[in-house]
Amino acid sequence: MALPEFTMRQLLEAGVHFGHQTQRWNPRMGPYIYGARNGIHIVDLTQTVPMLDQALQVIRDTVAKGGRVLFVGTKRQASQPIAEAAEKSAQYYMNHRWLGGTLTNWQTVSQSIQRLRQIDEQAEQGFAGLTKKERLGMERDQGKLQASLGGIREMGGLPDLLFVIDVRKEALAISEANKLGIPVVAVVDTNCAPDGVDYIIPGNDDAARAIALYCDLVARAALDGMSAQLGAAGVDIGAFEEAPVEEALAEDDTAAEAEAAEPAADEGEASDIDAAARALAEAARS
Repeated sequence: MALPEFTMRQLLEAGVHFGHQTQRWNPRMGPYIYGARNGIHIVDLTQTVPMLDQALQVIRDTVAKGGRVLFVGTKRQASQPIAEAAEKSAQYYMNHRWLGGTLTNWQTVSQSIQRLRQIDEQAEQGFAGLTKKERLGMERDQGKLQASLGGIREMGGLPDLLFVIDVRKEALAISEANKLGIPVVAVVDTNCAPDGVDYIIPGNDDAARAIALYCDLVARAALDGMSAQLGAAGVDIGAFEEAPVEEALAEDDTAAEAEAAEPAADEGEASDIDAAARALAEAARS
């Protein structure tokens, strides 16, 4: 794998260059604005391209050193892409709402995560010994905790880097990261101030296609970092991914089994990124 590549054409097609209405701009973003068209500010993509590339390199290097990346995006358009990208790259996310003190009061948040685990264990046992009212109460608590903390329940400590969509909505998350000295990578639109952001990505933070592109690139950068980390540890990812097919062929060298294995190989070729993601995530957990 390698650091994900992208072109200015991809950014244009995703609408990354579209800012907000000119009357809603933030002067702090003036240096990153190319001009205006039909009352809409246009982001200078000649600056976005190298800044996005730098941000991806930082994410890749953080994961390669064994660091944890926390994806943050609680607005409606970002919620699903943030969760999918974090899960694909074996990282962590918050996509429901940011709980005050998530970083600065991690000890208390850890207790809530432990409470969620306890409820999950009781749910697996069918909430044995509880009345219907108690069970309903537990299920409500489980739903709330899962929505708020499900994406960080396995994080095990503070993250090493934050990736944020919409710095205005996630101002509290950025503030907490700044207090703890945690670097922040964030997409900053023309109506926002880049205060507290260490690695700025000037661009549209509202368009669904733009958000999907950011998340995909960041996830692939994290996967590349994970590949480098596992490679440095002596783990052969290629051999790990091929092992199931080789074992199946070794068990029975018949033509029928060989034919059955062919679709799986074709599917792997058609989706190299997804296959690599599954292999890396499985290798990281083992």
